[in-house]
Amino acid sequence: MNEPFERLQRARAKAGYSQATDAARAFGWNENTYRSHENGERGLKPAVAEKYARAFRVSAAWLLTGEQGDVVRTVPLLGKVSAGAVMEIMSEAQGPFEEVEVFSGDHEATAAAEIKGDCMGPLLDGWLVFWNSGRTISPKDLVGKICVIGLDDGRVMLKKLTKGSIPGMFTLYSQFDPPIYDALVKWASPVTSMRPR
Repeated sequence: MNEPFERLQRARAKAGYSQATDAARAFGWNENTYRSHENGERGLKPAVAEKYARAFRVSAAWLLTGEQGDVVRTVPLLGKVSAGAVMEIMSEAQGPFEEVEVFSGDHEATAAAEIKGDCMGPLLDGWLVFWNSGRTISPKDLVGKICVIGLDDGRVMLKKLTKGSIPGMFTLYSQFDPPIYDALVKWASPVTSMRPR
């Protein structure tokens, strides 16, 4: 599969469309144009590759070059991080949630939140934070790491976790806000990646 048209054929088949005409009809594409892309008579331009990639849930970069893997995985955007690095997490009842693409290779991520404002610095406004919402680790094993943290009082925060002055308690740091000293952390999940939206 060295050519874009060969990868397009594979993407269509993996998406469950046995014939090129089936896919074209399902998405309202011109059948002759789509077939000519899939049989290599016409080259794929980036805008067209993006359209096909969205439909077949693959990476446009993979369609065009074969790089970055063939599958784009998405995770739900569960909340926003704002002043004080407090994360507002939406409940399941507030779904369905917007889905955002995950970095290729970031297999641990299962959820995302968007940073709003300059709580993590002006350069990170609008960035996405990813973590594994189903994997919590003992806070003592995450000292020195940036984590999504659940506090005893119900707040969820994005903070760097450090040892507190009292055994079993932790001091929490963010970019601009004063530290929270000797906090009781109920759960923590390490941030797996961050990227601009």
